[in-house]
Amino acid sequence: MTTTEQQQAPRKVGLVGVGLMGHGIASNIVKHGHQLTVLEHAGNQPIDGLLKAGATSVKDVATLAAQVDVLILCVTGTPQVEAVMLGDNGALTTLRPGTVVIDCSTAVPASTAKVAEAVSAKGGKFIDAPMTRTAKEAAEGRLNLLVGGDEQVLASCLPVLRCFAENITHVGGIGAGHAMKLLHNFVSLGTVALLCEAAACAERAGVKPDVFVDVLAKGGGNGVALERVKPKLLTGSTDSLKFSMANAKKDLGYYNDMAQQSSSSHGIAQAVDALLTHGVEKFGGDRMVLDLVEALR
Repeated sequence: MTTTEQQQAPRKVGLVGVGLMGHGIASNIVKHGHQLTVLEHAGNQPIDGLLKAGATSVKDVATLAAQVDVLILCVTGTPQVEAVMLGDNGALTTLRPGTVVIDCSTAVPASTAKVAEAVSAKGGKFIDAPMTRTAKEAAEGRLNLLVGGDEQVLASCLPVLRCFAENITHVGGIGAGHAMKLLHNFVSLGTVALLCEAAACAERAGVKPDVFVDVLAKGGGNGVALERVKPKLLTGSTDSLKFSMANAKKDLGYYNDMAQQSSSSHGIAQAVDALLTHGVEKFGGDRMVLDLVEALR
């Protein structure tokens, strides 16, 4: 069997985190013929459809890690990644030599380096591959992946990654993927927060939402962020950006920590974090980022 044929052969893939994003990833992995096992967890989306499609499930991480050759993490953040990988009954207790760990979560790069080193010490391989885009693109198999790690390890994983990703960008060594994700989310969420604050001010100034949107769309305010904020302003819908204020605040916190550790200026990021803090205090963390418009009125 050639190297190419080996890479195209079905893999034994494990997935921790079948949430809004992870469910789309899981369904596409199964659809492309890989043998998928998922971790049973209260935070999962319903997995009955995945099981009917051929996936299996296990109740603990150690059992999962022992039977796969690719382990994908799609969890909330750094504490969850460390618990899954480094915990007392975590993946590293049973990880087999040669297993590739792919961390698609949003995490702190300094922690990523620590986890990668622990995986390497067990004979495994590691890449960080956080995602951009939304649950809609996850279900469609059209995510963007920002990958940090060895290029050869990435190449070996492409048959699996291409099941659920449209664009795969190698951005550097271990941790670079997570660093780029934090940069991306700061710019993306920061722009959305800016528009929400401006929209709240526009309302107080007597500018109608449709006029606000129309003028920005014809000028320097046009772009993806405006398209995501637009439905909230015109119809009240938050479906265009299903991202909670709690998750946004978590990501901005990670970004601020990274910037502080590198002695980088982060005054704007601190201001965005303050807006999100206000939103969480006003409505609770489960409300969507777009509800900042109401929180700031």
